[in-house]
Amino acid sequence: MVAAGFVLAGGESRRMGRDKALLLYRGRPLIAHVAGTVEKGLGSQAWCGSGPVAIVGHPDRYADLGYRVLADIHANCGPLGGIVTALNASAAAWNLVVACDMPNLTVTNLGSLLDRAAASQGRCVAARGPSGEAEPLCAIYHRDCLAVLTRALRVKRFKMKEILPELEPDLVDLPAESLANLNTPEEWMALEEQPG
Repeated sequence: MVAAGFVLAGGESRRMGRDKALLLYRGRPLIAHVAGTVEKGLGSQAWCGSGPVAIVGHPDRYADLGYRVLADIHANCGPLGGIVTALNASAAAWNLVVACDMPNLTVTNLGSLLDRAAASQGRCVAARGPSGEAEPLCAIYHRDCLAVLTRALRVKRFKMKEILPELEPDLVDLPAESLANLNTPEEWMALEEQPG
């Protein structure tokens, strides 16, 4: 099996007031931190080899971060458009997709998802937090998901949390802090105050 990794950076960061993907976290842009975690997570899995990690977002904005950047081919369609862009670009069977604003994800978290995907008979493996909800932006999608997701795009069903159940995902419980994302300056300040 071969897996690839994708970090989505398509949001407008309205509540943050600036591009949260480029906020400096531990000395580098937040999105580079998350992409590095994805890269290490993929590298720790013998079955997935050294699958490439790419950013889905504006090429002119993220080109100098050292990762391949894919322009979202379905702009203004939310995360669904980014996931479809990733699956269309990938040659891998399994594709790890995470949001750029999840700084607390660890290699261990991602390894749990990848281990489940390696054993799964399904076509999607998603993280689940304490709320019990599946997290579509910390998930592994098989390329077989593309038909369902493309159909949702065509009929303008953009909410991934509504579409995900149709993929019948295997769920992997992860700690709440691992799935926390950043949307506001207050959340960013709280993260910066955490010990490194």
